[in-house]
Amino acid sequence: MAYSLNDLKVGQSATVDELNSSGSIRRRLLDIGLIGNTKVECIGKSPSGDPKAFLIRGAVIAIRSEDCEGVLIKNIFGEG
Repeated sequence: MAYSLNDLKVGQSATVDELNSSGSIRRRLLDIGLIGNTKVECIGKSPSGDPKAFLIRGAVIAIRSEDCEGVLIKNIFGEG
């Protein structure tokens, strides 16, 4: 089963497996460093649950749920 960034709960981390986005959002995700084997940690979410905040390469980035779907992850670990 494939997991996306949406599956990460606050306090969990994982590594990026694949980027299945296209167009300008793909470029933006690549620009912030979401490439294969990058560690990503979910550090928070808005009160409504969307967007979530992720720690990526030392920067905190908020990503909307619809954009998280295109980021496939593996090796989920941590509390949730």
